[in-house]
Amino acid sequence: MKVYLVGGAVRDSLLGLPVTEKDWVVVGATPEEMEANEFRPVGKDFPVFLHPETQEEYALARTERKSGHGYGGFTFHAASDVSLEEDLIRRDLTINAMARSEGGEVVDPFHGKIDLKARLLRHVSPAFAEDPLRVLRVARFAARYHWLGFRVADDTLTLMRQLSDSGELDYLVPERVWKETSRALMERDPQVFFQVLHACGALAVLFPELAALDGVPQPEQHHPEIDTLVHQYLCLQQGARLGLSLHARYALLCHDLGKGKTPEEEWPRHIAHEIRSARLSNKVSKRLKVPRETAQLAALVAEFHTHCHRALELKPTTVWKLFKALDVLRRPERLDDFLGACEADARGRTGFEDRDYPQADYLRGAANAARDIHIDSLRQQGLQGPALGEAITQARIHAIMEYKQSWTPSP
Repeated sequence: MKVYLVGGAVRDSLLGLPVTEKDWVVVGATPEEMEANEFRPVGKDFPVFLHPETQEEYALARTERKSGHGYGGFTFHAASDVSLEEDLIRRDLTINAMARSEGGEVVDPFHGKIDLKARLLRHVSPAFAEDPLRVLRVARFAARYHWLGFRVADDTLTLMRQLSDSGELDYLVPERVWKETSRALMERDPQVFFQVLHACGALAVLFPELAALDGVPQPEQHHPEIDTLVHQYLCLQQGARLGLSLHARYALLCHDLGKGKTPEEEWPRHIAHEIRSARLSNKVSKRLKVPRETAQLAALVAEFHTHCHRALELKPTTVWKLFKALDVLRRPERLDDFLGACEADARGRTGFEDRDYPQADYLRGAANAARDIHIDSLRQQGLQGPALGEAITQARIHAIMEYKQSWTPSP
């Protein structure tokens, strides 16, 4: 029985990056031997075990064969006679198909170290095209390592196009698409994920609402980049730069989808695109089974992001209506996500990347002012029921008005 460290831990250690988790492959063992050594079985489709002390995953070396459609359309064979190389050849990319022995030797049958040096994301074998999930995985790795200069190899991109054209992507379950997308959104360069999907034709299959923005113009004075899809990419880039949450980054992805539905005769203006964007955002969230809070914020940012941009011009009554829509009194964290997404939207324009966004500080202060009114004094006036509710609303609006009159932007 031999044990090898495999996959991402080997890749990242060779790149000089922190290793966050370790996966192991065991060659020459049976499930019975693993359990005899107190490893706990957890695998459903093939033998995977948890180490009794570290709880790290140890999988028996295995082969796989295509048996149906989609990510789950495979049958696996795990036995003591499966070699390490047979196990590694089933992996997606050469940089993920390396192993390290217990003695420290790197086993690299598919030249992953060469591709690491060349900064290439290259498939291991033609079997890559059997698994549609690998389109998303490669795009995610491209987003993760873009800052190091990595790119997708041309021949691998060709296989990804074949997968996109084959109809195999239609068999991906929504939960898997969302899992890969949510992880990609939190990478250092999330926009690269969608750029790679667009380059291989997968964006139109998985995110048609986003692909529809390609080539749609916007007014040049507000959007020097003009193209709406380019604007989306710039927004995601800013979202990562600002360290936004997943909720906010997903909201950025959806905030301008309605511009893809603007009649061409109205270009480059996009009147009422906010409402259309909110509807399309809900459509995407439902299709991908996006978690509720994430989906709700996306729809709110889509509908109200222009309110935020114009915050300094809004009447106090309109500001309060915005706060009510966001439910800021009960969910203050939602306001932070909303403002973060709006700031990234404002900065996600060519030449606007470092422009100040005082609207965020203004709305935070206005929300605090509305929150800090003295409700007890209103109750002491004998108000109750609808009359009390209306008095509270008016007090909050008055507090926002007073805040607006005294507010000055930070230097």
